[in-house]
Amino acid sequence: MEAQEFKSNQYVRFCPGCGDHAILAALTKAMAQIGVPTHETVVISGIGCSSRMPHYLNTYGFNTIHGRGGAIATGVKTSHPELTVWQMSGDGDCLAIGGNHFIHEIRRNVNLNICLFNNRIYGLTKGQYSPTSPKGFVSKSSPFGTVERPFVPAELVMGARGTFFARTLDVDMPTAVDCMVKAHQHKGASVIECLVNCVIFNNGTHSWIADRETRAERSIVLRHGEKMIFGKDNDKGLALDYTNRLIPRLIVVAADDERVLVHDAHEQDPTLHRMLALMGQERYENANAEVQDELPIALGVIRDVEAETYDEAVNKQINEVRSQSHAKTFDELTATLEQW
Repeated sequence: MEAQEFKSNQYVRFCPGCGDHAILAALTKAMAQIGVPTHETVVISGIGCSSRMPHYLNTYGFNTIHGRGGAIATGVKTSHPELTVWQMSGDGDCLAIGGNHFIHEIRRNVNLNICLFNNRIYGLTKGQYSPTSPKGFVSKSSPFGTVERPFVPAELVMGARGTFFARTLDVDMPTAVDCMVKAHQHKGASVIECLVNCVIFNNGTHSWIADRETRAERSIVLRHGEKMIFGKDNDKGLALDYTNRLIPRLIVVAADDERVLVHDAHEQDPTLHRMLALMGQERYENANAEVQDELPIALGVIRDVEAETYDEAVNKQINEVRSQSHAKTFDELTATLEQW
């Protein structure tokens, strides 16, 4: 299939330079690689700039109300498990008003592909701070700087017993496409944190790692089964330091150091996955601090483990109960009850 088949005839109304353009392009490329026909694909969203995605894709779709994309997506997948369901959401839509739905669709392990666009601002409503905005961030709703600590999406996913977490940058098309394809291959709730730039209200929010000159030194693309090596010359690696035996920590070592770790995305224990996902967050959490953190931001698929999915479990239970019941349909059930 071709990416063009998944593009609708609607004019794309993202601002020129918005990172959402790149994620839309990556998604159509990924859908073409996956090869599920458009009429078997559903895109659900809430409210926000990223949530306009159903309009721009030639699939079934539903642009729901603010924060409720997860509830609708769960209903679609549970009632029609044969469909491929994507959920588009932003850091405000997904982590603020929709936060409760988000953690429970992850806890239930509903077989969905969730793209969480994180530009650390409310863009559609013109520039208020969001749940991922760094402490001290000045915005229209925090003119003296927000005093709140931000959410780290990876922590929420791990805390809700998530089975799949990946992270990508809007300026890294190959990694974005790869994460989306692997999210579809995963059976369960797949969360991809898409770091996108809001050129109007929060321009340069991810420039620390997005700039071409510094990206190789400040980010690492993790690949299952491969050594954790990064750097412009691939001369650096990640290892565990056991100096404090109670709390091991990640450190940067030379790429040829025998301690360099091999990435295992399929490890059930989330301890190392969480450590990898939190690398570099100190730099992100405080807008006013000049933090020199040598640990890179982790991109790519960080966690990918197997577990029973909610939609499979629900439908299995329905079929088991139905097989033992005289009434096979709802109409047959009502016929066994007192009639009026």
